[in-house]
Amino acid sequence: MPDSKQDFPRHAEDHPGFGTHATGPGARVRNVLIGLGVVAGAVIVAWYATRGKTPAVTAAGHQHGAAAGADAAQPVMLDAEQARRIGVTYATVERSALHPEVRTVAQVTFDETRVRAVSLKFDGFVDRLFVDYTGRDVRAGEPLLSIYSPMLLSAEDELVLAGKLVRDVSGADAATQANAQALVGAARQRLLNWDVPASEVERVERTGAAQKSLVIRAPYSGVVVDKLVLDGQRIMAGDALYRLADLSSVWVEGEVFEGDLPLVRLGESVEVELQALPGETRRGRIVFIQPTVSPDTRTVRVRVALDNANGLLKPGMYATIRIRSSANVAVLHVPRSAVLSTGRRDLVFVQRPDGMLEPRDIVRGIATDDRVEVKSGLRVGDTVVASATFLIDAESNLGSMLGGMAGMPGMDMSTPATPAKAPAKVPAKTPPVDHSMHDMPGMEGMEGMDMPAPSAKAKKVPKSAKPDTMPPMAGMKHGR
Repeated sequence: MPDSKQDFPRHAEDHPGFGTHATGPGARVRNVLIGLGVVAGAVIVAWYATRGKTPAVTAAGHQHGAAAGADAAQPVMLDAEQARRIGVTYATVERSALHPEVRTVAQVTFDETRVRAVSLKFDGFVDRLFVDYTGRDVRAGEPLLSIYSPMLLSAEDELVLAGKLVRDVSGADAATQANAQALVGAARQRLLNWDVPASEVERVERTGAAQKSLVIRAPYSGVVVDKLVLDGQRIMAGDALYRLADLSSVWVEGEVFEGDLPLVRLGESVEVELQALPGETRRGRIVFIQPTVSPDTRTVRVRVALDNANGLLKPGMYATIRIRSSANVAVLHVPRSAVLSTGRRDLVFVQRPDGMLEPRDIVRGIATDDRVEVKSGLRVGDTVVASATFLIDAESNLGSMLGGMAGMPGMDMSTPATPAKAPAKVPAKTPPVDHSMHDMPGMEGMEGMDMPAPSAKAKKVPKSAKPDTMPPMAGMKHGR
């Protein structure tokens, strides 16, 4: 690269950044003074930014409890225009009776006291089924099935033989006749103990003939909930053949949260609405309250008995139970929207006579859809904020937070004093300052720094006979 070797010395002479003025003693001193000035200026700015009154806290550390002041909300002042803009409304504390309502989802189910099983007290085999599917409605005395039972047939034969014996000893002495009558009575009672109908026992005694199969009839009316027998099946004594449920009365069961238990009383009248019967409301009474709380759902099961004479209520239907409190005790209450619950406390904003909105802790009681009982913290006639409570609370906590920062080092929250106005001084005329920075050493060769050419009148720096040369740099060839 011969050209670059020849051009480099000329370039060093034309630009003082690479000549004597860049590395001379005067330039070095000037650069050092500029650096010291920048550092001193930064220190002074930092000192002015952090100076203030003597901190209220000690050097032991920052009082982290000062931030807790944000929890203690401060009074807030709103003018009419501000209140209108954020939608603030007011309400008065009232005293009257509240009738809270507990609503819960429920389901129609069987009345367990009206569900019975059909079973036999002797062994046998099913000859024929008359009721052969689940869900069938049966009436008391309707045939269910016929059964063949060797045990039953043997007992009927004993009754027939005992009757013949009584007729044979009719001319004997009294003791013999008494013994024969005792045998007849024992055979008859055996059949009755097996729940054989009295009409069947009388037929056997009248005709003197045992019957192979016995027809089992429904002991009561109901709907077949379960059919547990098949045609030709062998059954044992005590086996359930059918389960019948009387649906003339049903239960409606729902879950009530433990917090609503004070409003639920045994025997209280309730309203029941069913999805299958829109617009129709039925009334029933609470007949059972579960004595234990479910550990999983924290609820208590409540049972309501409903009349179902028309059969419109089907087990499995969804319903809604409404329990209305009948208490007529007058209590203090405010709109539900006026109470702000933070999880640790309940507060309302009370309007003071001077217009300030003061936060006040309360103890809440029962609640309705739109009102909340206040056990303590308010008086009748107090005016409270009824809407936009959250926005006012945010403003109150913001003021409390800023007030809690006043004691932190460097946080002077006081209003600065207004300094006295000094007479205006006419600034002296100073020569214009050249900001072109064309004389700053080393700035000519930087990319993007377009330095204007010095004027013709500017004094040219004399060249020394032997200019100082820059020491060799790696990769740079200096031509002579």
